[in-house]
Order: sequence, then C-alpha cells, then structure tokens
Amino acid sequence: MSIFSPIRSIVTRYGAHRRRHNTERIIRGLPSDVQKDIGWPDIADGLARADDRLRANGSWHR
Repeated sequence: MSIFSPIRSIVTRYGAHRRRHNTERIIRGLPSDVQKDIGWPDIADGLARADDRLRANGSWHR
C-alpha cells in the first residue's frame, strides 16, 4: 500500500459523485413526461436511499 492508494480512492469516489450529479442534472432537464417514462422519480428515491446507506456505513466521503 502506498500513499497513492488513499488518493486514488478519493479521486475515484469524487469521479463517481460527479458522474452521478451530471447524470441527475441531465435527466432533471428532460421534460417531465420523459422522466416519468423512464421511471426517474422512483430511481431518484432509490439512489437517495442508497446514498443514505453509504453515509450511515461510513463508506461515503464527507
């Protein structure tokens, strides 16, 4: 294990967070009927619950 392992982990988590944020922003920019067709409100609720579980387990960066 080198000093780069924790840094790589932080960068990886940050990248995943940014991709998730950008995807959510794009989907929220779609018309509401398209969001409903792809099941976005249900998906967003599931992601929020998953994020809460990650934060509770300490697996989420603060």
